[in-house]
Amino acid sequence: MNFHIYIQEVNNCLNYKNGNDLALLLSYQDKDHSQSSRLLNAFSEETIAKNINMPWNDICIYHLNVCYHISQLKFIAAYKEQANLIQYFTKAISSMNNENWMCPVLNVLIRDLRLLAIAADLEISLQTKNDFKKQLAQKPHIHNHLETAADNIMGLFRITATDLRSAEQSKRKSMINVINQLFKIYFKINKLHLCKPLVRALENNKNTQLVFGLAERVTYNYFLGMRYMFDSDYRNADELLSFSFRNCHTSSFKNKRLILIFLIPVKMLLGFMPTIELLQEFNLMHFEDVVNAVKQGNLRLLDKALEQNSEFFWKYGIYLILEKLKIIAYRNVFKKVVLISKTHQIPITQFQIALNFLQDEETTIEEVHCILANLISDGKIKGYISLQHQKLVVSKQTPFPKLSTTV
Repeated sequence: MNFHIYIQEVNNCLNYKNGNDLALLLSYQDKDHSQSSRLLNAFSEETIAKNINMPWNDICIYHLNVCYHISQLKFIAAYKEQANLIQYFTKAISSMNNENWMCPVLNVLIRDLRLLAIAADLEISLQTKNDFKKQLAQKPHIHNHLETAADNIMGLFRITATDLRSAEQSKRKSMINVINQLFKIYFKINKLHLCKPLVRALENNKNTQLVFGLAERVTYNYFLGMRYMFDSDYRNADELLSFSFRNCHTSSFKNKRLILIFLIPVKMLLGFMPTIELLQEFNLMHFEDVVNAVKQGNLRLLDKALEQNSEFFWKYGIYLILEKLKIIAYRNVFKKVVLISKTHQIPITQFQIALNFLQDEETTIEEVHCILANLISDGKIKGYISLQHQKLVVSKQTPFPKLSTTV
């Protein structure tokens, strides 16, 4: 694509309000123009200013500068140009009171801003890698550009959230896309508390949710499900992550696998163990020994499985979630002891013997009391501890309720 054809196509999109094609012309990911040497080496800011109306002339200039800097692998410079582009675009779209044809452009521009922010932060990280003093002065993870990108995107979020017209006609059609991009940033910089007002804003626009596409809802539910998981709300996490897994496109193996990495621990905490076939299909055998250990109540095997796969579990932030499975392993051990005893009054020393057999460290009677008390308090065992007789007295009907009813 040459320079004059680019100007002509931009003007055609603006005249006919073609948001989809304009989105391509303003995205560095469209290789037809962003990697065209005939365009990047020949474009003139003066010519654009004369042939494209304001503020779109400035937006196009910033965009072509972004493409040029990317071609030179200068991502910090490219990010700055994209950030300026977003500011001009925010002013432009805010003045379009009765139009939403620009929503596809909005979706593309904020996605590109986020990706360029990540590239710019990586460039800084590489620059300081060999400078020990600078490296000490930096945070463990550099997210300066990503955080400023979130601030720029928030301006567009306010515009989409406050458009009061009907959902089909308003800029709220882009609301979930803006939220999803902000989710990706907040999870990356570990500021999950900033997700709360975004969720509240979307929940207050229930009618708007009907116009969102399935792919958008899959992404939204995935991030919201993870947030519930980290907040220990496993029921809601299960519902949302399960929705995302069921509705994720069948060809998106990578995405389905990523959803499963978080869904499996949630399901296990609710008492549902994954099959070996599922783990093999999605190359998630890291969970195999964890699953077997919890089923068997084998605490030694559970510790070993968590340790052997700790790098994988820490990478996805689920190590501490999986450690909570120990309480279920304790429950399964105690359930076996009760079944073997064939009575509803079991001496606490029998639980102590079982735990000492299944752990490398010796368990005191006081620790057994504490574990039993926690299981009873959580509703995972129906019964009480008789301190006078040093026995656990369990319900004759359902001493061990289903885990899904106790969370």
